[in-house]
Amino acid sequence: MNYIDFKNHLRKTSLYLGLAGMLIIPSACDESFLDTDPQGKQAGAVFWQNEGDATKAVNAMYANLRGWNNTAFAAIAIENIGSDDAEKGSTASDATFFNDYDRFVVSSNDAQLGGFWQGQYQNINYANQVITNIPAISMDETLKARYIAEAKFIRAYSYFRLVRAFGDVPLRLAIPKDATEYNLPRTPKAEVYAAIEQDLTDAAATLPVNYGAADVGRATKGAAQSLHAKVAMYQAKWQQVFDLTNAVMTSGQYSLFPQYDALFRVPNENSVESIFEIQNELFTANKDASNSQYSQVQGVRGVVGGGWGFNVPTEALADSFETGDPRRDATIIFRGETTPSGDVIPKIGDNPMYNQKSYVPFSMFVSGFNEGVQQNIRVIRYADVLLMNAEAANELGNTTQALASLEMVRARARGTLKNVLPKITTTNKAALRNAIWHERHVELAMENDRYFDVIRQGRAAQIFGPKGWKPNKNEVWPIPQNEIELSGGILVQNPGY
Repeated sequence: MNYIDFKNHLRKTSLYLGLAGMLIIPSACDESFLDTDPQGKQAGAVFWQNEGDATKAVNAMYANLRGWNNTAFAAIAIENIGSDDAEKGSTASDATFFNDYDRFVVSSNDAQLGGFWQGQYQNINYANQVITNIPAISMDETLKARYIAEAKFIRAYSYFRLVRAFGDVPLRLAIPKDATEYNLPRTPKAEVYAAIEQDLTDAAATLPVNYGAADVGRATKGAAQSLHAKVAMYQAKWQQVFDLTNAVMTSGQYSLFPQYDALFRVPNENSVESIFEIQNELFTANKDASNSQYSQVQGVRGVVGGGWGFNVPTEALADSFETGDPRRDATIIFRGETTPSGDVIPKIGDNPMYNQKSYVPFSMFVSGFNEGVQQNIRVIRYADVLLMNAEAANELGNTTQALASLEMVRARARGTLKNVLPKITTTNKAALRNAIWHERHVELAMENDRYFDVIRQGRAAQIFGPKGWKPNKNEVWPIPQNEIELSGGILVQNPGY
């Protein structure tokens, strides 16, 4: 099935920001800790009675993270297509709206804007339900505190995605008490960032450093600290970035996975490098619980077990890797190649390249299920933490630490190849900054990081300008027109749209 077929029967549900009065437990679930009764939908009036209800609510919150609006077309359009690393892919006539994001001519009426907005506020709604209702439940107090901390992490994650994408956004930190609280104006982004940081500070103070096997995939202390570091980086709070990344680096919980190419394969999910992943799985006995389309929409087009072929790498990305950098082949599937898993990619096809980081070997495809449904989504990796540490150290004048953290990432990529990726030795602050930015580019390519990274670095006009990016406008996307209309004009549009 391609997108043209799919969109004809995709059921979309709209969640207006204020309509948060009832908890709905989704039928979809991941791993053991996300299991919920597929038939279980309890009205808010009879929910929030006991520890079991609290667990269901928290599991539902995690399950929602992998929904269509969080991980598929909307996320790709908002967070990646605008970069120089990716373009639409598929066939020329399929899902042409992606081209509007690539050329920065997107209309405020485009459905992906609304989908992304709805997806994030659905996550926030679930989190607010947990934070507001669980305190009154008589249950284990340690577990109660942990559940609230997990919800604060998820809320912070979604608000971070929103504030990067739109700037000022409505800030809702509790479920509305009555209709007078349904319709909120946009909150200045500085206040949104402050709320995100507070949530992550609270979360890090309570979350455990790790979990037992049954709870792998939940937010940890390191996840809260790492996300907090990234939030601080977007505000150029370099001492804070440095301190938070150092805390993660000295925690003893994380290290770089030895093989970069294998890091993104299903058997190596939740590895020593993983700080936070969205959990996906294929349950043969429960199709409703096996609904991720993250890999499917990006998979190799035209082969059984592949996918729809969207969000493909560009020649510019392929050319950005240093000569011999193994990460180039680990990031990009080239037409005509044979993958390390033994899949032969046709020499003739719609696209010359595909995203290898979302790739699942074709042999894992099970008829009747989405291609690549097993693939977790890497949200924060230890390599990102090291590069944030390097950037912060350089900005603070600690060149020795900056070079050390940068070299750890390059050394892992280099592996046993002695004549590639030479050590960076410059002590010039500007030159080292550019080297770190380059390393972020190639290390995190196709992981939805590049677009907003370039904007916060102040280089968007230079790098994206040839595609149509304009300063004082394209730093943010337009607010969905439907949300403005639903608000009765309380929400106002971003300048230039």
